[in-house]
Amino acid sequence: MTVTENSPAPDFTLADQDGVSLTLSSLRGQWVVVYFYPKDDTPGCTVESCAFRDAHEAFTDAGVRVLGISSDDVASHRAFADKHHLPFTLLADTDGAVRRAFGVPKTLGLLPGRVTYVIDPAGVVRRVFSSQFKPKKHIDEALATIAAG
Repeated sequence: MTVTENSPAPDFTLADQDGVSLTLSSLRGQWVVVYFYPKDDTPGCTVESCAFRDAHEAFTDAGVRVLGISSDDVASHRAFADKHHLPFTLLADTDGAVRRAFGVPKTLGLLPGRVTYVIDPAGVVRRVFSSQFKPKKHIDEALATIAAG
């Protein structure tokens, strides 16, 4: 199944970079940006995550929670967050179940995809965009979607 715009976001519970469980449905009532990325501390993923970091104030000012998800484990996420001073939540989808639930496609049939979902306060996906090769574009797209309300 592939999650599309105007469909409910699949609920999930994953551990964050501190080993604390977070359930998506617990964030109802606020906008949430979920971005799936291939791997911690790789060039494109670092660019994307640091761009979310640099725009973090704009997201928090708009009442948005940013969640980054990859198949890396909790320890890898902690090291990645510490190294790049990432102020948002990174979630460990080590078995890929959440990636599959959202239907995030592989790039070139090999690499885990880079897809961002903007979820409204009711838990409905309002925007989906994918760009393996333009990681900074995800930030502008997300902010524009939220601003449009």
